[in-house]
Amino acid sequence: MNSDPQTVAVGITPEFSCSYFAERQEQLLVIKQELLQLPLYERLLAMGFRRSGDAVYRPRCPNCDACQSLRIPLTDFTLSKRQKRTLAHNRDIEVRVTNSYSPVHYALYDRYIRARHHDGSMYPPTPEQYQHFLQCQWITPHFIELYLDKQLVGVAVTDILPDSLSAVYSYFEPEMEKRSLGALMILHQCRLGKCWGKQYLYMGYQIDNHPKMGYKRLYRPYEILTELGWQKNDCPDANPLHTR
Repeated sequence: MNSDPQTVAVGITPEFSCSYFAERQEQLLVIKQELLQLPLYERLLAMGFRRSGDAVYRPRCPNCDACQSLRIPLTDFTLSKRQKRTLAHNRDIEVRVTNSYSPVHYALYDRYIRARHHDGSMYPPTPEQYQHFLQCQWITPHFIELYLDKQLVGVAVTDILPDSLSAVYSYFEPEMEKRSLGALMILHQCRLGKCWGKQYLYMGYQIDNHPKMGYKRLYRPYEILTELGWQKNDCPDANPLHTR
């Protein structure tokens, strides 16, 4: 492990089959440091990295730049009419925040993956896989839980950093699609981030022209990381592909 908290070693993976586009090859930059301090990880988030379990990575594909880091400036975030309706429609849902893992989290995750992502790289789900990509040695993930009539119906796994939140992964009751629970969890992440005085919600990678990964542009204003730095966009996007 590098003893200087201001610097890290970076490696690069061989090319492998892309998780999002079957005909493409993927390549990642990987941080080669086992334990990260939270301020350092937050700086890496601002450089387009994110984590899966203990691994911190950023796409660096030689022939593709589809994955775009997106974050929401929380002080500027404004609800759309649709988002206001989502909140109103779910006023009967209770929101809780915990940093304790519960077996009911995995039971819900298992149902979600089998119903919504049976054709993806996360299928079939296992408890070991769940723990491997969500848990971490150097940060304790928080679970923003949604309850309806005392039943867990949604979980947003979220990292809390000194100046930001990072959305790690969300899953919800697949039979309740009409409630837009995925969108509801993002809205509560924004609300909680504001309440906690955080500046940004890091949303991971926006992937245009992908049916399951185009929803992040619906939360405005947002910022996209470009070669010139973070660029703000507060204009409505045409024809968003997916309203989660």
